Amino acid sequence: MLPYEIDVTTLKEYREAGLDHIVLDVREPAETASHAFDGALEIPMHEIPQNLDKIPEDKTVVVLCHIGGRSMQVTGFLRQQGYENVTNLRGGIDAWSRS
Repeated sequence: MLPYEIDVTTLKEYREAGLDHIVLDVREPAETASHAFDGALEIPMHEIPQNLDKIPEDKTVVVLCHIGGRSMQVTGFLRQQGYENVTNLRGGIDAWSRS
């Protein structure tokens, strides 16, 4: 099982190494419109339960939000649903944009 949380350096390593992963952005549409994460699967936090079929179980899933609080909650929820390869991005898009 993945660590519960990773930092931006680890996510950059995933991307550079070509690790089969997706970034799940759980921010609201207004937030992603102003600062999108390129290539992310965008599902607002409150819509996650109805959209589990869109979240792959066979890839590493890195969940992010603005600073990490909502994505941490979604990470916990997905793990309760049986997703073992899900992890939170510590600091969210805020930390990513500063890296």
